[in-house]
Amino acid sequence: MMTKLGIIGAMEEEVETLLAQLENKTSATHAGSTFHAGVLEGLDVVVVQCGVGKVNAAICAQILCSVYGVTHLVNTGIAGSLCADLDIGDMVVSTDAMYHDFDTTPFGYPIGKVPGMPVTYPADETMMGYAFSAAEAVNPGHTRTGRVASGDQFVSRKDQKAHIIEVSEALCTEMEGAAIAHTAYRNGVPFVILRAISDKADDSAEMDYPTFEKIAAHRCAEVTKNLARQLKKA
Repeated sequence: MMTKLGIIGAMEEEVETLLAQLENKTSATHAGSTFHAGVLEGLDVVVVQCGVGKVNAAICAQILCSVYGVTHLVNTGIAGSLCADLDIGDMVVSTDAMYHDFDTTPFGYPIGKVPGMPVTYPADETMMGYAFSAAEAVNPGHTRTGRVASGDQFVSRKDQKAHIIEVSEALCTEMEGAAIAHTAYRNGVPFVILRAISDKADDSAEMDYPTFEKIAAHRCAEVTKNLARQLKKA
């Protein structure tokens, strides 16, 4: 079966570098988002800017699976650090993803668990390996593997950050990854999440995020290109 990679980024900064290098590009609009099919590093890909938040991310991930028949999914973008030794510009490759704001604990479920679904959604081990080596090629010595926690909130307070760390034990937090992981799980499609750290998810976040957003997003795009190259060779 031919590999076709679906690439999802939430914001323009997270996909503009990839779109500029997409060959044989054709575009179509579905559910208000524009999907760009083409060739990146010799690999068939479909790139979409999904918009911010879990619902937008899930809609686009499902369209990639149902309409475009992608065989793999990668979510590329930026995140806030939840780990003291994970600095701005560092990379995180997901081992798994979970919701930090889905709460059905009154019914006896743990935080993050959607009834009938797992608490965490494991990334594909082969894609993790490719993504890690791709990240190390771009920024050697500054890549970690670990959990990504997602919720519909920009984390900019120490109490928010402490709560997410307590319930998730994640390395970073953002707003789309777990929804994409959830959709991939339901469709049986292997996935990985790539995140470049744009802020520390604390009282400095509102200052750091605008400064480092574009740098971090473009770094993540370079890693995504490298990942596409490795998938093509596989």
